[in-house]
Amino acid sequence: MHYICCIIETKCTMNYLVFKNKMFDLGCFSINQVYAWQPNFDRNNFVRWTKNGLLMRLRQGYYTFPEYRSKPDFDLYFANRIYRPSYVSLHTALAFYGMIPEAVVQVTSVTSLKTSNFSNDFGEFSYKSLRDELMFGYDLKPFADGRTLQLAKPEKALLDLLYLYPFYNTKQELEELRLDADFMQDDLDLKLLKDYTLQFSNKALEKRVQLLINTYKL
Repeated sequence: MHYICCIIETKCTMNYLVFKNKMFDLGCFSINQVYAWQPNFDRNNFVRWTKNGLLMRLRQGYYTFPEYRSKPDFDLYFANRIYRPSYVSLHTALAFYGMIPEAVVQVTSVTSLKTSNFSNDFGEFSYKSLRDELMFGYDLKPFADGRTLQLAKPEKALLDLLYLYPFYNTKQELEELRLDADFMQDDLDLKLLKDYTLQFSNKALEKRVQLLINTYKL
């Protein structure tokens, strides 16, 4: 009986090693990707391997491997992958560029899907909804091992923030953002900011942008 159990355990381990060898380089993956590779894959493996610490669940139907916890910025990459279409923006993008001083406790993104939130061992992931036509102004930044990261340009991250958080409509509220003065003066593309603003076709946003320009003396 012990011999049979050892054979079964070894078989399970080998199945996992084959699975890991196939899926690891994806960074994270969906169960649909697994079934495309192995249509008869046993769904119970996801539960068993997660329970044993061999996989980590990112959200329903999406997984990664625990080794990625030690790799920098993979939480941003996962944010792109587990809820699509989306790109990292708002406070997370502003922090990425060093435009705000605070550490960000959530990975914040925008999406053309409904507003949603996910929590997993990598942290909190927040998605704010924008109309399809407002899903622009982000770069495909080179990332680890040939991957790309969809990240808002600084100007678009600011506009997404002012649009989705309309309480930033006073000089005091904008000052409390504590946007980095050097970045705002030297690195922010004011023409691009204004061009992007016009694409929103939103008078209230235009007023908040002008207030931002006046507040930071751009």
